[in-house]
Amino acid sequence: MHWFTDLFIQHSAIQAVVVLSLISVIGMALGKIKLLGISLGVTFVFFVGIAAGHFGLTIDPAMLAFAESFGLILFVYALGLQVGPGFFSSLRSGGIRLVGLATLIVAVGSLLAVGLSLATRVPMSDMAGILCGATTNTPALGAAQQMLSQMQLDSNNATLGCALTYPLGVVGVILGIIAVRKLFARPTDIPRPDTEHRNNVFIVEFKVTNPGIAGRSIREVVQCSHLHFVISRLWRAGRVSIPTSDSALEAGDLILVIASPDDVQALGQLFGEQIQKDWNTRDIDWNAVDSQLSSQSIVVTRPEINGRRLSSLRLRNLYGINISRVHRSGVQLLATPDLMLQLGDSLTVVGEEQAIRNVEKILGNAVRRLDEPNLIPVFIGLILGLLLGSIPLAIPGIGLPVKLGLAGGPIILGILIGTFGPRIHIVTYTTLSANLMLRALGLSLYLACLGLDAGAHFVETIMRPEGMLWVALGFLITFLPIVAVALIALRLFRIDFGRVAGIMCGSMANPMALNYANETIPGDHPAVAYATVYPVCMFLRVIIIQLLLMCFL
Repeated sequence: MHWFTDLFIQHSAIQAVVVLSLISVIGMALGKIKLLGISLGVTFVFFVGIAAGHFGLTIDPAMLAFAESFGLILFVYALGLQVGPGFFSSLRSGGIRLVGLATLIVAVGSLLAVGLSLATRVPMSDMAGILCGATTNTPALGAAQQMLSQMQLDSNNATLGCALTYPLGVVGVILGIIAVRKLFARPTDIPRPDTEHRNNVFIVEFKVTNPGIAGRSIREVVQCSHLHFVISRLWRAGRVSIPTSDSALEAGDLILVIASPDDVQALGQLFGEQIQKDWNTRDIDWNAVDSQLSSQSIVVTRPEINGRRLSSLRLRNLYGINISRVHRSGVQLLATPDLMLQLGDSLTVVGEEQAIRNVEKILGNAVRRLDEPNLIPVFIGLILGLLLGSIPLAIPGIGLPVKLGLAGGPIILGILIGTFGPRIHIVTYTTLSANLMLRALGLSLYLACLGLDAGAHFVETIMRPEGMLWVALGFLITFLPIVAVALIALRLFRIDFGRVAGIMCGSMANPMALNYANETIPGDHPAVAYATVYPVCMFLRVIIIQLLLMCFL
């Protein structure tokens, strides 16, 4: 039976795979258990790793370092690749204000950690781990470990501090959401399902009553206005048509306009009377709106379309169709002429059935083709991300250079490749399931190694007097900043509670709290806000944790 016990005890490549796989399996299984409606998900792998390390299970240190680093790199790069396509568009659609508030949470939490470190005389090397656990930010912990190693200091206490404060970091954000909702949110702050409209696209109907545009072509109207919009349908004398840029508008025309929600009032001044009909409900059967036209979603699957501007295809002029919206990575985009198409985009096409079939041949719509793995951008991105993370950045007044590290470099490169790759005709598309697989694999590897490394001294640390102090400090760092900034967002900026909850979860890199927010708040405002602020806050925490260590050690 020695061969069997050696699989778990004798250091080897096989033993490392067996141990990490076993920790991941048990952790993921236990992570599905809900307590008071809260489950830790893949994060439970971290605690199973701690338990395994506490009972003496180890793997080869070189194997441990490789698996931990590779898991972290894979997780953050896949995350950046997924959010990249919609990242900059979400910033332009009111996202700057959300990012600003999330940045304030990061700043307040970091300053609070410094103040508590000075007040309680907890060394910053220990407080770094407490801060990472309180903000449930494992990539920041990876950056802290790397910086401490560069400074030739022991990073074990930082790992233990993260392990002690992580559970309350998860629960603290959920408690913060509950507290803000009970104490500060008004009924009007809670988004209602019937008023929820996805992201930055809004559909509205107007009756042309402005004599200034009567008789003018749509091209002329667009040129004299700074607004971005698409007219998808035009009704005149009971007949519907697909307008082109040369179509002239006449008084009394009914037009269906797709635009940003912020531009609706200005469009009313441009066109005239707004028809009070809600075209944004999810249950609209667009094919039943009129019998002459059809509406269909077509997915871009031909690689040669990747990176081309929508206007360069001349689909409207050639086939008499209209493209009203573009779905990309969970975000709806306005189909403006200069929009760069990407592989995997889903285009809402309106027109006659035969014309739609012709457009389908141009764009592809071979969804099965998207299921084929496209790993070249992944490996290219990993290489470039590590190169970016290794560049030393000199900051005046600080002796050691700052590096983006294993966490910061790959996530920034992932966002950039996901956003700008198609412009240089790099096919960056991966299916959502494939991306989630990469992220889950990377995160489970990282958490298993992290827990295994911290487990050997975990129990003795929590039993020491400073153990309970660390837990209390971590909860303060979690709870106070998000509640204070949430109150500012609700009262000063009048942001709805759904987006406020998303800011709270995204600034803390807390998908478990986001899951709670999605289940208790109608609509998708929490998820949209989370995706908007998450990459920026992740990057800031990776940088800030290194600055804190260099300034206060």
